[in-house]
Amino acid sequence: MPDGRTDRHRLEAYEQLCRGLEAEPGTVALAWLLHQDGITAPIVGPRTAHQLESVLPAVSLSLDGPVLERLDEIFPGPGPAPEAYAW
Repeated sequence: MPDGRTDRHRLEAYEQLCRGLEAEPGTVALAWLLHQDGITAPIVGPRTAHQLESVLPAVSLSLDGPVLERLDEIFPGPGPAPEAYAW
């Protein structure tokens, strides 16, 4: 079972990173997806024009090497895609 303190620490670190980028957490998450080799098209499901407009900044948000490294530190994944996700 995950340690709630660890999860809270990660979320707080992520929110701090997002504030430093002056971007919403969801925008940073979508921008991160756009920087991943195994991801060709993140799928969003807006139901309103406002929801669609809220995800568009992710397309122009450039995440440099240090930011991507920090995100990997905060949320370490299983490894590089697609190999780490193969069964």
